Formats: sequence, C-alpha cells, structure tokens
Amino acid sequence: MKKYNSENSLKSNKNLNGQTLLISRSFKQFLLASIMLMMLLTSYAQNDVTQFLGVSVDGYKDEMIKKLKDKGFKSSTDNKDVLVGEFNGTDVNLHVVTNNNKVYRIMVADANSMSQGDIKIRFNKLCQQFGNSNKYFPTSDSILSKYTISDSEDISYEMTVNNKRYEAVFYQKTAAYDSLTLEMTDLIKKEPSNDADKNRLSIVMAKMMDNIKLNKVVWFMINKLYGKYYIAMYYDNTYNKANGEDL
Repeated sequence: MKKYNSENSLKSNKNLNGQTLLISRSFKQFLLASIMLMMLLTSYAQNDVTQFLGVSVDGYKDEMIKKLKDKGFKSSTDNKDVLVGEFNGTDVNLHVVTNNNKVYRIMVADANSMSQGDIKIRFNKLCQQFGNSNKYFPTSDSILSKYTISDSEDISYEMTVNNKRYEAVFYQKTAAYDSLTLEMTDLIKKEPSNDADKNRLSIVMAKMMDNIKLNKVVWFMINKLYGKYYIAMYYDNTYNKANGEDL
C-alpha cells in the first residue's frame, strides 16, 4: 500500500506549552492573501480622496492655492490666503484648511449674505442639486425630505433660541465606484465556480465595502452673520483630518 506524506497539507508546530499545532497550508495562503488585500485597499483608499473641481483635497497649502488659481480663482485683496471667484453660479470665498501642514478641507463660503427667505431657497436648491448628481453615493443622509426647509419655518428663531443647525451631508463616490458596481453584478450573475472568479469577487466586494465607509465627505450649512445668512460648504479629506495624534 502506498504511504502518503501528510506534510504537503499540514505543518506541525509547537506552541509555548509544547502542544502540537496543525496549520493547514491553505489557511496560511488565505492569511497571506488577506494581508495583501488589506494592503491593496489601504493604498487604494489613500489615493482616492475628496475632489473639489477635479482637484484632490490633499497636499500642501501653497500647492493647493496654485491649483485653485489655475481653476480661475484669485487672491483676495484683503487676505492672500483667501481666494475669491465664482462657484456653482455664486460669488464665493475659498479657504484652504490644513492639519500638520497637509490640506484636509476646502471651505467655500458665499461672498454675499442674504435674507432668511432667500437662504431657505438656496439651501433647498443645493440639496436638490446634490441629490440629482451622479457623483454622490446614495445614503440615508441623502434623503432630500430630511433637509428641505418649509416656507413657514422661522430659521432665525430656530437657530437663535433652539440652536438648530441647518446642514446637509453627502458623500462623493470613489473613482472606481460605478465600474466596481458593474463588475460585481456581472460576477454574481456568472455564479463564479473557479477559484480565480471567487477571489476576484472577494476583492471587488471588499473594495465596494471601502466605498461604503464614506470617507469622501462634502457637507454644507447655513451660517448667520449680523442678521443675514450665507452658505458655507466643506469638502473634507478625512484621511488628513486631526484624529488626536498630536495629543
């Protein structure tokens, strides 16, 4: 009778107590593949950050200001670090915010304030524009009915007395979101049976889960100044945001 060598499938090791451990080669391969996948996803996520007018919200402040000037914005006569220009049909002031010298936010503030009635119209219109854009990931936070301000609501009273914040949060899709969605749908339809297809499906699903982490945040809110109102929009790179590392 032929004697089989079990060393191909199992490797025997001893732990600190001298007990024998059996580690399957396939499990070791699975661990290695998992580590490589996590490294891939980490690199993928860090290279895919929030965009403002096609510019990554990342890098150093001077570099960001130069890129924004290339988009047509100009330095304010009052403050060279503030840029002025037009965005989405509105005159705005741009502020580049950093953490540890890395850009983590572009703030876009209306240059001109407006009345309570006009700001409600502007806020509701922005919600509709974001909701209709195919650049943003659909989440429960994107439900327009949650944000729409009624004509009868007294936002001055609500903001002053009840400290109510009128804000809306949306999330940009990653660059690969649509293509990943199509690929995952095709793989599921094929009912993958071979290892290559199964591995590819696992990678695609993991990348889709990375999309759902919602790191590419864009949000806006109503601010009040001297009895007038304006919108401030924030394009955030959460990877560069302070997380207590300096404490």
